[in-house]
Amino acid sequence: MTSTALEEPAVAAPGRRYGLGAVLAAVGIPTFMVTLDNLVVTNALPVIKTELGASLSDLQWFVNAYSLSFAALLLTAAALGDRLGRRRLFLAGIALFTLASAACALATEPWMLIGARAIQGVGAAAVMPLSLTLLAGAVPEKQRSAAIGVWGGISGLGVAVGPVVGGAVVDGLNWQWIFWLNVPVGVVAVVLAARVLSESYGVKQRLDLLGLLLSSTGVLGIVWGVVHGADDGWTSAGVLGSLIAGVVLLAAFVGWERRTPTPMLPMRLYRVRSFSVVNAVWFTFSLGVFGSVFLLAQFFQVVQGYSPLESGVRTMPWTMAPMVVAPIAGLLVDRVGPRLLVVTGQVLLLIGLAWIALVTTADVAYREYVVAFVLAGIGMGLTFAPLASVVMGEMPDADRGVASGTNNTIREIGVAMGVAVLASVFASAGSYENPIRFVDGLVPAVWVGAAAVAVGAALALLLPGRRSVHR
Repeated sequence: MTSTALEEPAVAAPGRRYGLGAVLAAVGIPTFMVTLDNLVVTNALPVIKTELGASLSDLQWFVNAYSLSFAALLLTAAALGDRLGRRRLFLAGIALFTLASAACALATEPWMLIGARAIQGVGAAAVMPLSLTLLAGAVPEKQRSAAIGVWGGISGLGVAVGPVVGGAVVDGLNWQWIFWLNVPVGVVAVVLAARVLSESYGVKQRLDLLGLLLSSTGVLGIVWGVVHGADDGWTSAGVLGSLIAGVVLLAAFVGWERRTPTPMLPMRLYRVRSFSVVNAVWFTFSLGVFGSVFLLAQFFQVVQGYSPLESGVRTMPWTMAPMVVAPIAGLLVDRVGPRLLVVTGQVLLLIGLAWIALVTTADVAYREYVVAFVLAGIGMGLTFAPLASVVMGEMPDADRGVASGTNNTIREIGVAMGVAVLASVFASAGSYENPIRFVDGLVPAVWVGAAAVAVGAALALLLPGRRSVHR
């Protein structure tokens, strides 16, 4: 499972007749769809909470069921793509995601929506890493950084506008249409990708099923413990046992990966400093930003009484900036190096989150947030593409797939941990009881998110400068 070489396709390559725009559309539409669904439910959470009778724990799992299954299977999906065909598995992932979206729309109980979201995550796991690998193999070397920059913009935009799209759909239709809209888009995406993309294979090795089991159950144990810690007590047998079991299982995973000849995650990749740093920054970035978004998306409805659409519109200075900034960052990364871009992005995010924590009250005027949202959006845009470019530039072809899959795994784990940790901080200090109590929980939670981003800013100083982006 260690190699995902971009070898010559074993079948004809009809996709070679198509230009860069067609290739970007073929990988970009599914990428946008699966990244959008990371947080598309956030502005719908108050409505879903009422209609399905969901608890705070349920709300977290509506997000985390998707993130965790997504994260758990990313590396395995990349390896299966090497064995079965990257294009073939990419198409299967889009199809599964589309069917699971329909199941989400049909859910009538919290557990049904949680289960369907988990299946969505399985489909997304086949889409996300293979989209970047297929793109990297389909474009010439001289266009790769620019193409990755656009891909990063699409990926970042999908995550960022999730709350806006969710709010608009809930306001105009109902929350179920958040998921129904994926169905026609998914059908179009399958047809387009089947027509445009070429098939390719990597080195076929044995699947690391034990590694998959250890890593997925370990992460699940830690997230489950954090989600239930505030309600059940951090020293309760269930929570403490879950946290300890998660740590032990992840330690066993690392030990196993060092020993097995066909590891899911080759530990040798961590000898490349930039790879280790990129993973760490992805984790702290996702934890701080998306944990904050989970709560902020609800703030405008629960505290200030806005509709889901009105709430989404008010986050647009944040969510629209990555669409402009990320492609520019992709074009600049070879000139100025990833260190400058990512450090600047993390500092801007830190300032934005700290600003939000400082000014938030139950009756705060919206204008107090505008500059903070713009800074946070620029910071996100400066983060996505440069981090992806580091991995694609530093890693040999044979390791690009697994490296990309690892980065996306870490990012999704960061999303899940961010929602769990910040929601736990929120539950410890506040509640949904009234606007004042919601703010009492929101403010310390956002400060924790800012602290996580501050760690990422410091770590980003270890990224390569301009002269060492490509070897």
